[in-house]
Amino acid sequence: MSPRELIETARKRGLERVAVTDHNAIGGALAAARLAPDLIIVGEEIKTTEGELLGYFLTEEVPAGLSPNETILRLRRQGAVISVAHPFDRKRSGSWAPQALAQILPQVDAVEIFNARALTPAPNDQAAEAARLAELPGTAGSDAHSAGELGQALFMLAAFTNADEFRQALASGEVQGKLSTPWVHARSRWAVLRKATGWRRPADGE
Repeated sequence: MSPRELIETARKRGLERVAVTDHNAIGGALAAARLAPDLIIVGEEIKTTEGELLGYFLTEEVPAGLSPNETILRLRRQGAVISVAHPFDRKRSGSWAPQALAQILPQVDAVEIFNARALTPAPNDQAAEAARLAELPGTAGSDAHSAGELGQALFMLAAFTNADEFRQALASGEVQGKLSTPWVHARSRWAVLRKATGWRRPADGE
């Protein structure tokens, strides 16, 4: 999605806030936020040496490949809200080993308890139980890689305007949504291949 397409789709679907969490980059989120600051939360999905973390309300990009502790430290320095991304989804990269997850849970604000791209309910159920045991609130994400997936997962929250208010609102958040069709993963792989090879659909007349 382009930033403009993302914003137009979100408006049409009645979404009030959208967290843009590209992998290891915030350029797209910043571009979208410039177009719609009332809608977009600048975020990032960051690959650490152990698993992936989600940062919300970022002002600076955090590089991939750092330890979880260093990643959390860099997020804390900029006042970001931190959630653990799909910790038990073993079908995708970015899941967490139990010991590594246990070490970081006291340092984060939340756990992603519903990810719409999970192939079955089990990883989300495990995440919800881990959040409950750690006495942490949950977050939910569509993990949308295309306009069709945007809003697949919703998190109903009290109104907020900044990171501190967002962090407070998480405690009473309510997950709504459903899992995406497995075909979204095939489309994503095709998009990666197309980008890597430079292929594009020929325009009319070509």
